[in-house]
Amino acid sequence: MSEDEEKLTYADAGVDIEASEAATSALVGAVGDIDESEYAGLLDVGDRYLALATDGVGTKLLVAEALGDYSTVGIDCIAMNANDLVASGVEPVAFVDYLAVDEPTEAFSEQVGEGLAAGAEEAGVALVGGETAVMPEVIKGLDLAGACVGLAPKDAVFPGEAEVGDALVGFPSSGIHSNGLTLAREAATREYDYDDPFPLDAEGEKSVGEVLLEPTRIYTSLLDHLRDREVHAAAHVTGGGWTNLSRMGAFRYEVTEPFDAQPVFEFVQREGSVSDEEMHRTFNMGTGFVVALPEDDARSLADETDGRIIGEVREGDSVAIRGLELS
Repeated sequence: MSEDEEKLTYADAGVDIEASEAATSALVGAVGDIDESEYAGLLDVGDRYLALATDGVGTKLLVAEALGDYSTVGIDCIAMNANDLVASGVEPVAFVDYLAVDEPTEAFSEQVGEGLAAGAEEAGVALVGGETAVMPEVIKGLDLAGACVGLAPKDAVFPGEAEVGDALVGFPSSGIHSNGLTLAREAATREYDYDDPFPLDAEGEKSVGEVLLEPTRIYTSLLDHLRDREVHAAAHVTGGGWTNLSRMGAFRYEVTEPFDAQPVFEFVQREGSVSDEEMHRTFNMGTGFVVALPEDDARSLADETDGRIIGEVREGDSVAIRGLELS
């Protein structure tokens, strides 16, 4: 292996996060003023907010294509959208999908639909429509994205800004979710094929590809618990990994008790020789959702759910986790 191969980064794999953020800022700047939270666009409709979020599945689709199994990517598509609404304190209510293909195939379309139906049921949203576009000169294979609409009373939307002294309650992820797959795929396929047995599975029941396809956890069931408490802000840990916590405001987030990272992260790090810092800047590393709220509320929230207090908010401007300082 070359030196570059030995120390794989997200940028090496083809995704430069800083360039992506700059491009997004340029787009938003050209559009003009947008009324939005950190995770969803908000429209004032009287006594409530109408919220919108849009996202896709990303290069996880290439793993599905390699295995010929598209049955779970619809869950990912709904999860990535619904979770962004939950991070704003908004209840997701309806979803539309957009499937772009180079050639329509009934078999994979049915599988995608099954995943969307399963994700919609879990998220508690209605599938109200969708679009399939056949564009052989634009798309190679397929792309799946969607948009989710939600509603919230104005006093239910989270302020969006953490406070010094807040406790951080984290909730476990289901695995790699649906971001960072460009890096994960590059690392995983250096020495393995997707249909090879996953080497860190003692029982040998899953393949490498199946572990990468584990569907994104949907966090909508937490919303009632969160609304019952004085939640100041929440973070959906997706692209950018643990730096997403900074979307709750410019503070120092001291994370002392994160959930253990699932074996898939150990596998990706080992196979790609990825640094600890790069892993935490790219992946959720076992914790997929974080909220900032007063300590008393945090304790009761952890007691009622599968969450736990993982740290606290202090003065500063960084994320401290597992001996790393991310900014």
